[in-house]
Amino acid sequence: MQVETAVFENMKKFLNGKKPGDQLFDQMDASDLNERLKELMDGLSVKVFRTFNASITLDRLLDELELGPDATVEEKKAAYDRCNKEVAILCNHQRATPKTHDVAMDKLREKINDMKKELAVMKKDLKLAKKGEPTSSGKRVSPETLMNRISKKQEAIAKQEVQAPNREDLKTVALGTSKINYMDPRVTVAWCKANEVPIEKVFNKSLINKFLWAMEQDSSFRF
Repeated sequence: MQVETAVFENMKKFLNGKKPGDQLFDQMDASDLNERLKELMDGLSVKVFRTFNASITLDRLLDELELGPDATVEEKKAAYDRCNKEVAILCNHQRATPKTHDVAMDKLREKINDMKKELAVMKKDLKLAKKGEPTSSGKRVSPETLMNRISKKQEAIAKQEVQAPNREDLKTVALGTSKINYMDPRVTVAWCKANEVPIEKVFNKSLINKFLWAMEQDSSFRF
């Protein structure tokens, strides 16, 4: 990247005599920087900059989302999580892949396959029911009942198929830290209201209680 000449010359000086892995800025730390920032403005701190960057980035990414009119709540939640992921990366909130991740993903894929097999049986049963014949279980079930079961099963499969790739995509990112400490909750509350996503899908009960002051924010809020 291109920088001012003075910056380049200073970087060369800072590197002089240091080995790979040494701190580049070894003459000051976060507490020193906070003291300097407080001299410039009362209450200003490193965390203020971090909070601003996290919040304005989330606001921009959510505003850029293109959600179709038929997008489900699960698809909207997955889109929100992807935006949250970008903020977490910005804040360097990354983690090692959980040891149980691969096993959990295998179980999830197996669950989806089993659900699809159950759906296939239900569709065959529906054809039998329309003919007035017993279903594969030997029982007589009305076509209306089976159609209702098929619809619910299709919704459940669609939900799992949205969650599976999202879980894989987020395996090395810790979403909670930025959500709890850095992203202004009003951005999330406004987005949820504008897109008809229950706040419980994004904030757990503990966070809802923590951010009660933000819950009344209307959908027009922009950071």
